[in-house]
Amino acid sequence: MAIENHSDSSHARTAVDGPESHADKPVNMTGRDRFLRACRCAPVDRPPVWLMRQAGRCLPEYRALREEYSFLQLVRTPELAAEVTLQPIRRFGFDGAIVFSDILVLPEAMGQPYQFREGGGIEMAFAIESESDLARLSAGNVRERASYVGDAIRLVKRALGNDAAVIGFAGAPWTLANFMVEGGSARPFRKASELIESDSPLIHRLCESLVKAVTEYLLLQIEAGAEVVQLFDTLAGELDESTYARTGAVWAREIIAQLSNRVPVILFAKGINNSWALLGSTGAAVLSVDWRVRLSEVRNALPATVGIQGNLNPELLLETPAVVSAATKQMLDEMRSRPGYIVNLGHGVPPGARLENIQALVDTVRSV
Repeated sequence: MAIENHSDSSHARTAVDGPESHADKPVNMTGRDRFLRACRCAPVDRPPVWLMRQAGRCLPEYRALREEYSFLQLVRTPELAAEVTLQPIRRFGFDGAIVFSDILVLPEAMGQPYQFREGGGIEMAFAIESESDLARLSAGNVRERASYVGDAIRLVKRALGNDAAVIGFAGAPWTLANFMVEGGSARPFRKASELIESDSPLIHRLCESLVKAVTEYLLLQIEAGAEVVQLFDTLAGELDESTYARTGAVWAREIIAQLSNRVPVILFAKGINNSWALLGSTGAAVLSVDWRVRLSEVRNALPATVGIQGNLNPELLLETPAVVSAATKQMLDEMRSRPGYIVNLGHGVPPGARLENIQALVDTVRSV
């Protein structure tokens, strides 16, 4: 959530490739083609649209499933994960379908299970506080222990055909390390940043292991049929940008290099909003932008060979269709004629998002 594998290099591009040049804009594209072409900055009939956390949360059909199954049951059962992945595609017709899963699937596959606390938040089975804790993890178990994610992707791909591109994902090493060192979710996250500031060998060895594990995990998804993958570094902003340049950005760059242009990679380094050249140097095909920056600023800072994704403020989905439509039109105006633009939010869909507001966003994009 007959198998087609669309991981050949025709759907990716190297850092020196430019956008394709055509005299006329394509028309009547499928969602899948539109999304994949935008990822390589090729002409499209209109910008593709999908939303982070589009599966689950605000959808009544998802809530009906949650009455019968736990979140972890949905994630770990391929048929259920595929069903949840497909629900927003059926309802809204998004151009991309991101497999329903969780970033903490990867630490669990390495040997650090997680669960949900009764009062809310995540709790890991143990925290990474010493070399002996680190020794309990293994990057070599990822493919076997997370195979259910690949199985879900195969089911999703079979169901979608050309209707939408299949998106795989993983948490980036820095973001995963925060949960693993903290022993779960925290407000604020502090322990990993303290280890980075002290230049502790522990945090560096953990993230080096995560580079290997994330790479294997994304390859598993690509081999199962994921045509695009997104790397979520949602805690990037916990670091100042100069520190992120020598840590999180380096680890992201290593993963993207090891994927060898098998598919386009979208990097979402939330909170890093003044270092576009740095993020572009990671080799990501597309940079996802949070809502605290103007898209026009990013457009001016990046070459036309790097795609841009974003960045509607998620809280607007709690407002009215008119508000959402106006904000979406502003984004489209700022990015008009810019190749490689993908419409999305600046973070995930909030649980209280109104369905009519999501529909207004989609309808506005389709009206261009």
